[in-house]
Amino acid sequence: MGVDKATLVIDGEPLARRVGRLLAEVARPALEVGPGSSELARASVSDPAEGPLTAIVAGWLSLKELGHAGAVIVLATDLPWLTHEVLGWLATAGHSSSVVPVVAGEPQPLCARWCQADLERAARLAASGERAARVALGPDAAYLDEAAWAAVARSQAFSDVDRPEDLERHNP
Repeated sequence: MGVDKATLVIDGEPLARRVGRLLAEVARPALEVGPGSSELARASVSDPAEGPLTAIVAGWLSLKELGHAGAVIVLATDLPWLTHEVLGWLATAGHSSSVVPVVAGEPQPLCARWCQADLERAARLAASGERAARVALGPDAAYLDEAAWAAVARSQAFSDVDRPEDLERHNP
């Protein structure tokens, strides 16, 4: 993108603040794993370049320190079309396992609800050097396609931005 995606302004609000605000509407406690670009409490990761799995683990460990036990909603910051309805659906989807939306055949582990067992698996894998988030999701994870989430979202809600043209591609 050429800029920190967390600072991109969407509808008059920096992206990290927007995603953080939406998360805080459905999850307590809510926190950011990163440099403090949102208005949420912050957890840090030793090296952001290590990838999403280490960030997920850092966030989960911080939530545990705050007394949270159970599932967590994991979000990337670069989801400009994310909605309150999507997060409400993730928070209340009737599965005890992780809930992973599938969009156009692609699982979205960075816009998903991770169960306790998968978070524990993520911690073990990250400690052994793994960096990819998808491998931490267990065999019982609920991979839910459009039939499960279409009532609350269009596929665009799960789209991230990696290039300037990604922003131009959609008109929310």
